[in-house]
Amino acid sequence: MKFVAFERKLQGTGASRRLRFAGKVPGIVYGAGEPAAIELDHNALYHAMKKEAFHSSILDMEMDGKVTQVLLRDFQMHPYKQQVLHVDFQRVDATTRIKKKVPLHFVGEAESPAVKTDKGTINHVLTQLEITCLAQQLPEFIEVDLSGVTLGHSVHVNDLKLADHIKVVTHGKPNPVVATPVAAVVEEIIVAAAPAADDKKKKKK
Repeated sequence: MKFVAFERKLQGTGASRRLRFAGKVPGIVYGAGEPAAIELDHNALYHAMKKEAFHSSILDMEMDGKVTQVLLRDFQMHPYKQQVLHVDFQRVDATTRIKKKVPLHFVGEAESPAVKTDKGTINHVLTQLEITCLAQQLPEFIEVDLSGVTLGHSVHVNDLKLADHIKVVTHGKPNPVVATPVAAVVEEIIVAAAPAADDKKKKKK
């Protein structure tokens, strides 16, 4: 994905406030050189950020006719308005090793025995994984195949098919659960018995 940035010459709280009023977003680019203050068109950035790939892919940032590869590192949203207040990017190259959260894409759920045969559901315990790899090898997402899941057997991180260059950061947990099947809930229907005929007669008397 590609976006256009402009050099931000005026800095400070007042300057940032004026930028936002003019439909711009202040930001910064750091890493592999001196940090650079930038500004971006708010609407273009806001719509780009709705796309999953903008958060988990290497981006081409064009500024002053030069294209630099960057990663979205952080952003700040207004507490209640649909407005991006600030954005941070990191420059990357072929030697940059990064730690980044990547979304999980679940496939094959409907074909799994837990769902198709046993009429259960599969709970997605995790929706993203934090990984380390070279920036150039960053996957846009990690696919989780659920087609073989059966009741009583969860999918763990070690079950995922990952490229050799990708290492999962588990924060001390040796083999976290990614998805787990849940048995179907059987509803018990209780039918109230009708009052006996003798009881009806007694009430009439």
